[in-house]
Amino acid sequence: MKIALYAGSYVKDKDGAVKSIYQLVSSFRKNGHEVAVWSPDVSTKDNHNGLVVHTMPSVPIPLYPDYRLGFFRNETRWQLEAFIPDIVHISTPDIIGREFLLYAKKRNIPVASAFHTDFPSYLAYYRLGFAVKPVWKYLTWFYNSCSIVLAPNECVRLKLAGYNIRNIAIWSRGVDKELFDPSRRSEKMRSEWNVGNRSVVVYAGRFVLYKDIEVVMRVYDRFVQGEYADRVRFVMIGSGPEEEEMKRRMPEAVFTGYLTGVELPVAYACGDIFLFPSTTEAFCNVALEALASGLPAVVSDAGGCRDVVERSAAGLIASEGNVGDFYEKCLELLGDSIRYRELKARGLAFAKTQSWCAVNGVVIDYYQKMVNQSKSRVEILDRLAVSAHNTD
Repeated sequence: MKIALYAGSYVKDKDGAVKSIYQLVSSFRKNGHEVAVWSPDVSTKDNHNGLVVHTMPSVPIPLYPDYRLGFFRNETRWQLEAFIPDIVHISTPDIIGREFLLYAKKRNIPVASAFHTDFPSYLAYYRLGFAVKPVWKYLTWFYNSCSIVLAPNECVRLKLAGYNIRNIAIWSRGVDKELFDPSRRSEKMRSEWNVGNRSVVVYAGRFVLYKDIEVVMRVYDRFVQGEYADRVRFVMIGSGPEEEEMKRRMPEAVFTGYLTGVELPVAYACGDIFLFPSTTEAFCNVALEALASGLPAVVSDAGGCRDVVERSAAGLIASEGNVGDFYEKCLELLGDSIRYRELKARGLAFAKTQSWCAVNGVVIDYYQKMVNQSKSRVEILDRLAVSAHNTD
């Protein structure tokens, strides 16, 4: 197959969505398929190993400057015409994604779209709740115009179906077990963090409001102001616009900065408990990475993180936004209890079943069937046209 893939960002390790896209592209290529990528956000530092990646013109997105708003121009159309894709994969339903969709539909090319990010859920955090209804109206039109929509789990599938979106299939997410593993635990790093005999509570992700970082900061307050202050060390992995505010409110916490490559799994493995209260996740790659690194997770009962913890039985689920409940759940995991060890073992066992090869193989099978059906229809139409011509 020849797969044209559009992604709003194609910067390696930028976020969970981009990690998934990179892994999907890798699986396509390992299975002998040809891929070309288009994105307005591409790093010149990334080595694409011979992959054709087209950088599109763009400007920073207001309120979200780390990401970019791109533009579809005639040059992109010419590139697509030269590539002659069998299928178009759209990872971001923005204005460029819309143009890729219309391009494919006009030419009867199968179109797949993946639901990576629950953008409408972000709006309330920026006092834009009034826009939720029109945004979902657009997304419903967009996804129903696609041949298939890939949801990361059953809870997202049900949410999409609730908006009358059709043709939904599941594409889960994987984890690189060679990269994320408890064996990467470093006593040297824990010493640098001044851990001592304390349990390390890890948060990994962007420092933005829609990740419910307010809950993290208030759980931190409960610990440092209470009787368990000398039993925990908070480690915050990541970066974002709220970083200075978080450092001000969490003076005893360790802030590692944005980590990539081997540094990230080493930092995970140096932790003991993963705290991630976000309610806006579609899947929650970071929770799966934490489980693979040996950390039981404490997550919210809303959003995709719950699905990961429920399927793995490797963590605890707290009520959405309930600081006291998150605090109590973290307390339950302090120390090397029998329950803690059981949850850790379950997480490691679950992670072993979530290889990228397996989960991406499902997508490849979907796409191959769609392409074969499309080519069969074209052949039938061609034969009918020849027959009609001969009759004339």
